[in-house]
Amino acid sequence: MAVQRHLRQYRTGRGHAPDPGPKPPSVREVTSWIMTHPEHLRDEDAGKLHRLRERDPELDRLTLHVRKFAVMMTARHGDRLEDWIAEVERDSFAPLAGFARNLRRDFDAVRNGLSLPHSSGAVEGTINRLKMLKRQMFGRATLDLLRKRVLLAR
Repeated sequence: MAVQRHLRQYRTGRGHAPDPGPKPPSVREVTSWIMTHPEHLRDEDAGKLHRLRERDPELDRLTLHVRKFAVMMTARHGDRLEDWIAEVERDSFAPLAGFARNLRRDFDAVRNGLSLPHSSGAVEGTINRLKMLKRQMFGRATLDLLRKRVLLAR
């Protein structure tokens, strides 16, 4: 009963709660910090991530795995894929190990995608643009108008 009376004053605006301290970062913020290249992080965010990694060894290991994979992607080091997958599978992160196992399903294609300079980005962009136009036109007009929009949207 005494606790209820004490808490009631905070609910009605009488009294003040102690300073809760700094707000912890959201999952989205931490994910963004991990996924951003370390050189592109603001100093403040890099410091926050560094403190989090010092306090949580699992988060530190996860960050290392993610950054090694990012280096493979950006520097075209597909030859390191087998070692990365083996390292991740030995670790205790179930979701990351599942991702690594799925990479093994089509290992040659993934390795080539991480190694070769070829890209399907332009084709994917065109397909995405066509699908967007199709969605915008759905139920509104005939195929002739859709065709004109596709041809003129270049």
